[in-house]
Amino acid sequence: MKSAREKENERCMSSHHRRLLHALNLGTRHFDENTNRWKWQCANIEVHKNVLRSINAFLDSLSGDARAPRHTIVKESAADILGALLWILQCKSEPLLSMASNVAVKLVTVLPTPLLQSGLLDLVYCLSSLLSSHQVEVAIPCATALNLIISNVSATSEKAVIQALKETDISICIVGNIKDYFTCGVKKIEYFLEMTSLLSTILLRWPSSRFPVCNDVELMKGLANMYTTTDSSIKLVLLKLYTSLALCDSVAQKLIDGGKVFLQMIVQAMGKSNPHDVRIEAFRLAQCLLRSRENCLKVMDLCGEALVDAILCGMRETKPCSKKVENNHGSLLVEACQLALITRWAGDHHIRFWKQGIDRVLLNLLIENIHDQSSELVLSLEKQISMVKEGLKVNYHVALRSYLWDILGWLTIHCGENSNPHTHGSGLHINLLILCACLTFVDTIQKWCRICRKDVDDNFQSEPVSRAVLMMIYSPCNHISSHARFVLSDILKVKGASCLKNLIHTLDYISSLESYGSFDKLQLVINLFGLTCLSSLPEYQRCITEGRGIKVVVLLVQRCLSNDIYVERSEVAPHLDTVLHKRSCCWVGKGDWEGSNVLLFYGLWGLAEFLHQCGFLEDKPQQFTREVVNIKTQLVDKLHEICSSTSSSPGVKWYVSYILSYFGFYGFPNEFSKRIGKSLNKEEYADLRLIVANGDSVSVHGVILAVQCPSLLPPGVLSSNKSPKEVTDYFDGATLREVRYSSHVDYEALLLFLEYVYLGCLHVVEEETVKKLKILAKRCNLQPLLQMLCRQSPKWGTPFPSFNLTSSLDSAGSYFSDVIMEAKSNELVGWTCDICSHPVPHLHVHKVILQSGCDYLQGLFRSGMQESHSQVVMVDVSWEALIKLVQWFYSDDLPNPPSGCLWVNMDDQEKLFNLQPYVELCWLAEFWILESIQEACWNAIMSCLDSSKQLSVKIIKMAYNLSLWKLVDIAANLMAPSYRQLRDSGELEEFDDALVHFIYSASIVLNHEGENRFR
Repeated sequence: MKSAREKENERCMSSHHRRLLHALNLGTRHFDENTNRWKWQCANIEVHKNVLRSINAFLDSLSGDARAPRHTIVKESAADILGALLWILQCKSEPLLSMASNVAVKLVTVLPTPLLQSGLLDLVYCLSSLLSSHQVEVAIPCATALNLIISNVSATSEKAVIQALKETDISICIVGNIKDYFTCGVKKIEYFLEMTSLLSTILLRWPSSRFPVCNDVELMKGLANMYTTTDSSIKLVLLKLYTSLALCDSVAQKLIDGGKVFLQMIVQAMGKSNPHDVRIEAFRLAQCLLRSRENCLKVMDLCGEALVDAILCGMRETKPCSKKVENNHGSLLVEACQLALITRWAGDHHIRFWKQGIDRVLLNLLIENIHDQSSELVLSLEKQISMVKEGLKVNYHVALRSYLWDILGWLTIHCGENSNPHTHGSGLHINLLILCACLTFVDTIQKWCRICRKDVDDNFQSEPVSRAVLMMIYSPCNHISSHARFVLSDILKVKGASCLKNLIHTLDYISSLESYGSFDKLQLVINLFGLTCLSSLPEYQRCITEGRGIKVVVLLVQRCLSNDIYVERSEVAPHLDTVLHKRSCCWVGKGDWEGSNVLLFYGLWGLAEFLHQCGFLEDKPQQFTREVVNIKTQLVDKLHEICSSTSSSPGVKWYVSYILSYFGFYGFPNEFSKRIGKSLNKEEYADLRLIVANGDSVSVHGVILAVQCPSLLPPGVLSSNKSPKEVTDYFDGATLREVRYSSHVDYEALLLFLEYVYLGCLHVVEEETVKKLKILAKRCNLQPLLQMLCRQSPKWGTPFPSFNLTSSLDSAGSYFSDVIMEAKSNELVGWTCDICSHPVPHLHVHKVILQSGCDYLQGLFRSGMQESHSQVVMVDVSWEALIKLVQWFYSDDLPNPPSGCLWVNMDDQEKLFNLQPYVELCWLAEFWILESIQEACWNAIMSCLDSSKQLSVKIIKMAYNLSLWKLVDIAANLMAPSYRQLRDSGELEEFDDALVHFIYSASIVLNHEGENRFR
């Protein structure tokens, strides 16, 4: 039964509705054939006023009742109201525009967006056209209304709305309005606030508009002048605008490179003296800026201490009113914890976090009043367990725990070997944190190791806490790893054996499924974490090796390598899936160290630890030996593929290499090193002979040693005191320079060592030879090889060793150059060379490297013809193409053209300049038979070609002249939809008839396909 108040609201609504209908009936309706809708219209300005007042009053009657928009009369009237408002706005009668635009604000505020769907795009077009109105009273509410529309638009309508904004050049208009505000200085502050707020909302949803806005020097300078403002409303809109801009990595880097003042403004905005919403936005902006390790390290160098202090200050704010933090994006604590995830990057900021008491802060957020309970200097483990169990039951700040476990895990995995947590505070804090994590972890695996368990209620923290315990157990810090093992062993002393049995059984069952839901993936990850953690405890190691533990993990790894199972971390850790993350752009190649398929990474980690732990067993179980033999073939076969692939993460590559060290394969091979390795033990192009004490010798190539292992070169050859010419002269005039080694260098070990230098890896079985190789690796300072020879576990975040010879082009290796490469055409002015006086732009290169990647050049150098003796190789491409070609020869990597916002915001001429070298190299690759570089060029061209019709026109001309018929065909297909337009505009008149026929034929095929589709 309705209350008296509800009845009165309905009566008032009905009354205003009748008045509204009466006002609308004073106008007329006509059917618009273009839109297939009835439209309201009226030329009388007095009727316009009456309609606006009626709409305003009707909306006022709805605003107090949340259920009113669902009322039938509201649903039926929405389209008529919007239609009348659109007509009045489009009339642009100055006396009414202010009133009409304010009604528009109320309309989009009161009525839900779905009710306005029929005319929403028309409203966007209309309001956008009024943003540049000279009447501030019109422009402000128009900006407000647009902001509300864009903020609330559904995912299905967003694309159409963004297209409407593009067509009206709205970002250019708003930027112009803001710059006018800076220059004239007479408009209201509300004008700046609404325009800036609207711009930030647009940039949030329209990625390609970010870069040009950031490139507007006048705008950015005006914004920078407002850094010191004390007005919190201005601070807020500034921070929101910069947050939307920084979602583009190109912009984020530019903002950071802008200097310390900008970063200081952000850190200051995080302080307690600012309102809550300002501080939240400052934390969000910092999160966008620090999404990569490179950006994080730059910022830490500029204001690291202040930033860490601000983060911890935000994490310490646990007021009584906020003890139960809801899981929403608006919490200051949540934002501060999300920013604290910069601990995932290795760096000196970890030391700052420890110094400023991060352990105490984390503990305080996990357990209420823990410091009052732990005031005793010495607490037994039993007392600690009892205290922590009681504290964790309270669910204090439970929504934060996913972040807290992640932060704790990152802090422990990045600790140094000799780090001592006691140095920066109470050792009890870190011990209690370890205990909190281990207790929660044991509870988690006991729940998740049951196959039929589908009702786990705390899955939000299951993955983060399990991962944190794994990181603590394998932390480089001896104190943390040993204490974590001790605590975990103590907690599991009663139920550990049965828990391990269930883990293996569940992992075996889940890993054999044909398809996986989100629950199955999370269960796989949790059980894998559990098995890997338990393998670190001596009491469970034999049980794992004698049981099915290794076989289960091997099966899991094999299925991951075959792409049967793929699990991204965001699938099992939903707290990482934020709105800002989804809206970001231009973050190419900035993945996490462990890679996108975390199940593969942790499977390899687990397998590596099994091999490591079993290596200490005196009598290896037969089951272990059999499983190891079974996995050897597949992992060896996959080694080159994984290590060479650009999609494989550094962490995955490290653990593959680490595992293979247990089978006698040491190093980091890839396809490029395999190519260069063909020159090993060959006299051709060799310029050094390495001679050991007994007279045995081997010929080598100085350029490869100079990059891969300079310690093998003659002492002082690459001294900084010597000029390039002096070094070059040292190697001229003799076929081979001799380098003699002492009796400490074993010839067989040296040959194997050179295998690593040339091939990136070596294979050895005898332990005695491994010992000799360790000595060589240590004396030559090849730490990655030494790490593999000693079978040291990979350190989290360490870059994977790459086989890259590009440094030989501009440093030590250029001293060994035996040929020069010149481009046929170049426009460089003021060219100078550090090595020679040749005036034409050129590159000093090496025959041994060029011939390894190109059969054509190999044949040329060996032909005995005049060209083979020439010191110059002329390449019939531009200088820009030559640079990319040589880069490929020396790294097996062709630099990609600009992408993302950088590419989208280039004009056609800039795009052509960047794409032309790839077209030239496509032609050269056919002539020189370079299949891999041709494929890379095709991929680069195809990734860019469909972005512009005019670009296709220019590329097809170039491809036609070079007889690249495949590219001509592709470009013709892209131009086919525009054939008639191109023909009528006369653009095809300058084309050859044959080329026009290509485009015409493509258009005919396209038309036939379209007709067949509709039959």
